[in-house]
Amino acid sequence: MNAIHRRQFIKQLGISAATLPFLVGLPSLGLAAPARPRQRLVVMFSPNGTVPPAFWPEEAGSDFKLKEIMSPLEPFKDRMLVLHGLSNKVRGDGDNHMRGMSCLLTGIELFPGNIQGGSDTPAGWASGISIDQEIKNYFQSREETRTRFGSLEFGVGVTDRADPWTRMSYAGPNKPIMPISDPYQMYGKLYGQLKDKETLQSVLDDVRDDLKKVRKLISAEDRRMLEEHEALVKQMEREIGEAARQKLRVGPPALEEGIADQNDNVPRLSRMQIDLLVNSFVNDMARVATLQYTKSVGQARMSWLDVKDPHHSLSHEPDKDATAQEKLVKINKWFCGELKYLVEKLAGTPEPGGEGSLLDHTLIVWTNELGKGNSHTLDNIPFVLVGGGFGFQMGRSLKLNKVPHNRLHLALAHAVGHRVETFGKAALCDGGPLSLA
Repeated sequence: MNAIHRRQFIKQLGISAATLPFLVGLPSLGLAAPARPRQRLVVMFSPNGTVPPAFWPEEAGSDFKLKEIMSPLEPFKDRMLVLHGLSNKVRGDGDNHMRGMSCLLTGIELFPGNIQGGSDTPAGWASGISIDQEIKNYFQSREETRTRFGSLEFGVGVTDRADPWTRMSYAGPNKPIMPISDPYQMYGKLYGQLKDKETLQSVLDDVRDDLKKVRKLISAEDRRMLEEHEALVKQMEREIGEAARQKLRVGPPALEEGIADQNDNVPRLSRMQIDLLVNSFVNDMARVATLQYTKSVGQARMSWLDVKDPHHSLSHEPDKDATAQEKLVKINKWFCGELKYLVEKLAGTPEPGGEGSLLDHTLIVWTNELGKGNSHTLDNIPFVLVGGGFGFQMGRSLKLNKVPHNRLHLALAHAVGHRVETFGKAALCDGGPLSLA
């Protein structure tokens, strides 16, 4: 309600302005605030740093030119925001790959642990929630933005091994979230549960009753663990309920059959996962997603690019090795091409029940755990934003000076209406949300 409308309303009814805050939420008076347009967030990750001379634009402002790696995004340059100068300033235990990965979205230290990397100090999982899950929880806490899953974690070529190099999403301290790398498994999660709804509901009923009996026999410490199991049961019950109520706007995509989750199939697996991601947004199953390609220290062999060397090993070669640098540019450009495919799919899909396209209401954040592979630097971490819906001024290249990436996470939270004062390590939030409007 604008100021003129407020004054007219007060005058017509002969009431005091002090009464207005108690009335604006009453729908029958027509004064309720308009609903916030639908917003979605996708975080896309590719590993092992970039090749700075072939990645960062030289120019700042709106008149910038894309270098070789980002050239596939040329048609969407006016929808891009390139952020040069963001740094992961989280220190503590673990090597830079570990902190680069598990502190990327959490912005807080790793717990002490027994996983030994390339540093003197072993480490464990991250000690805080990741920004994708923070925003997911905020959406799920509100009726108007709640969805069946809240968030979906897609993987492409992520190994089954679980450690700080393989996880970037965290539901909370010590709670890493495993991405689903098998598109057939993701398909089953999205569309297969309805078939077995009655059987699964029966199993959950039995589990819930059994957990209640056990609760009386265990210690207080064990009860905390039991509460986590009970929360999982409740979450599954909610998902079943949501699935029963939800009618699909469009049917699931047809997936090519028999594609094994193997290195040489990564290009096809990538497209299958992106198609599922976009379909899940059309059907409003989630409004937050991550898309993780391989992992930190990932050794994928990009045979489809005629690159036989393992990616991580290649990223350690010196800058003077022109052949290695050329291969790394080719690899990173391929990742950008997959981002372009996602952007094109979103741009070509109308916003369900609204105006514009899915891309107009979706912000994609493409990032990496390192600024540069052979130096393992946590400065100048790649952060490229594409899309809309968050109110940021796009079509720009910004030059920042070692700004903590926590401030970008704050900006993302504030853009969806979640006004947290700090995120991750509080000391790295000085200055507040990064100004991107």
